[in-house]
Amino acid sequence: MKMIKALAAIALWTALAMPALAQKIPLNELSSYLNGLETAKSTFTQVNEDGTISTGTIYIRRPGRVRFEYDPPDNNLVIAGGGQVAVFDPKSNVPPEQYPLKRTPLNLILERNVNLGRAKMVTGHSQDDAKTLVRAQDPEHPEYGNIQLVFTANPTELRQWIITDDSGTQTTVILGELEKGINMQPSLFSITREAQKRGFN
Repeated sequence: MKMIKALAAIALWTALAMPALAQKIPLNELSSYLNGLETAKSTFTQVNEDGTISTGTIYIRRPGRVRFEYDPPDNNLVIAGGGQVAVFDPKSNVPPEQYPLKRTPLNLILERNVNLGRAKMVTGHSQDDAKTLVRAQDPEHPEYGNIQLVFTANPTELRQWIITDDSGTQTTVILGELEKGINMQPSLFSITREAQKRGFN
């Protein structure tokens, strides 16, 4: 079933790439788009470094908050909130693994004010058929890794990202249709509350 979902996602992505050639979207326009993305919800397909595939639902509430709910049989949960990222593994009886959000490339699009025009932040800006690709890094800490963002135009829409972390591991996330401007409770992104629900005080 996961493979079918993944193939469907890839087929959709291929279809999105088929329209006539479009102009490369300028960085200032992409920055404005990301800054206007206050809340969003979408299904996602994740392709891991080892080729395994996961699916689930993502919730974004900028600045600084995101929640990945993974479908069965994974049932994992990843929350970013309060400047931290927590990974909850339902198969484990230990508290979630945590690390600073600022040490992850995903933080670059979750910041309060995204500025892709910042010096040494964007290391690649290109066009591939109807897609605009942007590779970005923390200009002060390039050792944290980078994120490659994939956008389509008319209207501008974020479709995919590829994160390369500080160990060189790549993770691809393909987004479904984004539902924007929806109400999301802050508790959805509370690591403390989720830990308490799971019996970790």
